[in-house]
Amino acid sequence: MSISSFDELIRVARQQPEPQRLLFVFTTVELPDDCTPDQRTRFEAGRGGALTPLMCVDKTPEELSTFSDLLAESRQVLQEWAIVFVAALSGKNGCVPRSEDAEAPLNRMVESIKTGSVGMFIPFDTHGRPVLFGPS
Repeated sequence: MSISSFDELIRVARQQPEPQRLLFVFTTVELPDDCTPDQRTRFEAGRGGALTPLMCVDKTPEELSTFSDLLAESRQVLQEWAIVFVAALSGKNGCVPRSEDAEAPLNRMVESIKTGSVGMFIPFDTHGRPVLFGPS
């Protein structure tokens, strides 16, 4: 399934047969200290860099109406972030996963992002648009 916007993600999550808890990891893009001149040039052109997790949070789809809600809430804690990665944790037998249930999956998300393994998450920019990663 292709998700074309954050608001569509919320809609799809609400339609799942089991209740969902959405997992969010907010990141920034930084240039590593040991970068090459070519990497610096690409980074300054808006390509490349290293993803650095800044904050994670979990919410049920019902706790969010729109991307604007998530953005406003995130700005209360983080002034700047570049990409938010989203995953879903499915409930069982009609029960919504608890925040405590989300802790380990969120930690795994953070570690995956640090190593560049982001293919299993849906990334969104600060406008709620999906981000496509390509060769840097």
